[in-house]
Amino acid sequence: MTVNSHTEILILFDSKHGATAELAGFISRGVESVSGMQTRIRTVAPVSTVIEATQDDIPEQGPLYATLEDLKECAGLIIGSPSYFGNMSASLKYFIDSSTPIWLSGALINKPAAVFTCSSSYHGGQESVLLSMMQPLLHHGMLLVGIPYSETTLNTTTTGGTPYGASHITGINHDLPFSEEEKTLAKALGKRVAEVALAQLNARLV
Repeated sequence: MTVNSHTEILILFDSKHGATAELAGFISRGVESVSGMQTRIRTVAPVSTVIEATQDDIPEQGPLYATLEDLKECAGLIIGSPSYFGNMSASLKYFIDSSTPIWLSGALINKPAAVFTCSSSYHGGQESVLLSMMQPLLHHGMLLVGIPYSETTLNTTTTGGTPYGASHITGINHDLPFSEEEKTLAKALGKRVAEVALAQLNARLV
């Protein structure tokens, strides 16, 4: 049996105003707090009104656009999107909808996965977005990882952070800073995914 020695968690997101990208950064810090684990950070290209990718293969700035190879090679996957009427963005869904070859190969089966989001208001559909992003991960056979209530900050946060995944409330002008609770829970989510992926890798090496 060939052992997959990859130790990278793929953090894949769409971000229009920068908050989701910043949240991805806190999650990445959680991943990399686990010795031996690393992150691979990727984004998705915007889509046009006829739902086609509209950008060059390489963005002018920021993370690279994700490819199916990124999905195939990752030890775990964490996806994030702003809330659009309680759903993930069209750009992220367009990319996920292109992942049928990965589904057919079973490359993501049993790998840990998690989700994160941002919304401008307290009732901006965060939990429905997180749940909607879980659905394709379940179809890929992934093992969903949330934030357990052993993370006591879940009981005290008055901003973002849910048992379904990490979240942030940006404010209507997208200018609210991250609360300490949001940062703590985002790091906890990244750490938990990395720990599960590392345990799987170690089990294969035994």
